[in-house]
Amino acid sequence: MEFTTGGRLEVAITAADVGKRVSVRSLTGAAAGAGKFTDTVGMLTSWDSGVLCIERRTGEAVRIVESTLVAGKVVPPAPARRRGPSASWQELDRIAARGWPPVESERLGEWELRWAGGFTRRANSVLPLGDPGLPLDDALERVTEWYAQRNLPAYMQVSTGAKGSQEQLAAELEARGWTLEVTALIRVAALAPIADPEVPDPRRTLPGAASPVALSRTIDDAWLARYQRSAEPAPEVRDVLGGGPSVWFATVPGTEAGEPPAAIGRCVVDGRWAGFMAIEVDPALRRQGLASAVMTALARKALDEGASAAYLQVETDNEGAGALYDGMGFSAHHAYHHFRAPEDGTR
Repeated sequence: MEFTTGGRLEVAITAADVGKRVSVRSLTGAAAGAGKFTDTVGMLTSWDSGVLCIERRTGEAVRIVESTLVAGKVVPPAPARRRGPSASWQELDRIAARGWPPVESERLGEWELRWAGGFTRRANSVLPLGDPGLPLDDALERVTEWYAQRNLPAYMQVSTGAKGSQEQLAAELEARGWTLEVTALIRVAALAPIADPEVPDPRRTLPGAASPVALSRTIDDAWLARYQRSAEPAPEVRDVLGGGPSVWFATVPGTEAGEPPAAIGRCVVDGRWAGFMAIEVDPALRRQGLASAVMTALARKALDEGASAAYLQVETDNEGAGALYDGMGFSAHHAYHHFRAPEDGTR
């Protein structure tokens, strides 16, 4: 990485460059006598009280003390991703929101406030795609009041890591005491290869299983018994799972009658996009191709309905799922984060 100008290192960035993509070199460990250079590339999201925050494309936030800077410069935007279908982050966020709909929603300008009885942050957070029509502090106050009336904490879903995404909003929330609780990636892939791989037949994989992957428009109690997000599903759980433009559920029967399914999955077809969610496998039967079998069956149905592109959402710390999706051709498109409002209501 080249930082020199006229043969010397130079820090050529300031706080005025917040919101730009930067490359910096910093010295770490010098106090212990073992200093080394560390290079960081990403979006400069804040520069406050002598600390820079740079967000990498993975969604990781790196904080650097200003006094440790050795060099820094603004760099061109990252080249467009070539793997997977082309889409803007706004398009994918809207598609994903339709695929996981709330039970109740309300508009605040171009923001959408979403509620589903507390079932998942995605369905109980603000989707801030655009202008709320109010100054930010006033909008955040309205948001916290709206969720307080529904006995829930206020969450904001903020996307980063793509051209024109919401790094600045993330920095504004952090400055107001909002806490980052979870980061996930939206991954994309071409749909046809998912529908046509070499996948183990569940009838061979599971001795005693009566049938391969079964598809249905509705979920039953057996499907929900395998779903790990809700032990005793409230009505909102069924409403969210059953909502969306064209919803399909997949089930691989268990090995014994009366047992929960060996594997389940959900797919929502929305125009050219097929979204994969709730892919669950009995822990005792993992690494036998069941997740791939479920996704293949759902992908074939989505192809029949005219879809050509696939997306899914996976938290960054879910390494097992990440490895599975890597092998199926999914690549990271952008990150999104859920920020939680301060508990004392301060802004």
